[in-house]
Formats: sequence, C-alpha cells, structure tokens
Amino acid sequence: MTFLIAAVVLVGVLCVFDLLLTFAVLRRLREHAAELARLAGQPRFAPYNPGALVGRTLPQTDTDGVDRPQLVAFFDVNCDACHEHAPQFAVAARTYAAMAVVSGGGPKIDDLLEAVGGVASVITAERADKLVKAVGVEAFPTFLRVGPDGTIVEAQTELSALAEMAPAR
Repeated sequence: MTFLIAAVVLVGVLCVFDLLLTFAVLRRLREHAAELARLAGQPRFAPYNPGALVGRTLPQTDTDGVDRPQLVAFFDVNCDACHEHAPQFAVAARTYAAMAVVSGGGPKIDDLLEAVGGVASVITAERADKLVKAVGVEAFPTFLRVGPDGTIVEAQTELSALAEMAPAR
C-alpha cells in the first residue's frame, strides 16, 4: 500500500512540474509572437524602385561599339535572374543600340559575356562597378531605356516591362 501511495504522489509531483513548464513555454511563445508581430510591420530593407533612375543622365562611356546606347542592361555574375534574362536582352540588342554592364568576376562571367557579347557593347570589371554606382543601380538585373541625349527614360527590373523594348517572341 505504501508503494501505491508513493507512486501516486510521484505522478502528482511530475504533473505539477509539467504544468509549470507548460505555462513557462506558453509565456515565452507569447513574447516571441509579440516580437514577430512588431517586426512584421517594419520592412527589413527598402524595396528597390528602378523608376527612381528615370531622369538621370547615363554617363558617357568609351565603349568600342555604342556611344549613346538606347538599351542598357545591368547584370551581376552571381545573379541567377541575370543569367535567365541575358538571352532575352541579346534578342533585343539585335534591334537597338545596346550596352551590357556586367559586374563581378570569376567563371560565371563567361556565360553572360557569351550571351550578350556579340550583340551589345560590354563593360566589365572596375568600369562596370563605377557605372553601377554612378547610375544608382541597386538590384540586378536592371534594364534602362535611354534617350538620345543620354537621359534615362525608363527603368525596370524585367526587360519585358520596358515599353517598346520587349524582345520579339
């Protein structure tokens, strides 16, 4: 009989301990939920608005092919979307005076240069990084439609979104 009483007391103590732990976990979860709700209302970074580039003047470049391009693409070698958009840009570059600005280096640069090198003037390496900063590009890929005076008329992150510049399909 004493064994049964000891077992019931032990189970009761364990249940009380488990209940205390459960309340502690619930309180901690409420704190985390409140913190997540607070953070959800604050963006972690400002969204990129390529339209803010409109009106800026594209700096004069000393490329071999195009003095004033009508279509400019900013690519980064580590950007998967850039590699996907490069063939579409190459199609559009056959119709318009085009320039590709390729940031970064390493073995991935060869894929981008192969896709756009034959149909557009290409700027790479340090000159590309300087041009990215000068124009104010914050995301890749970014596509620009440029007027005859070098003023950026339209800027998008999708080539198909540029008016009159979408490649023929």
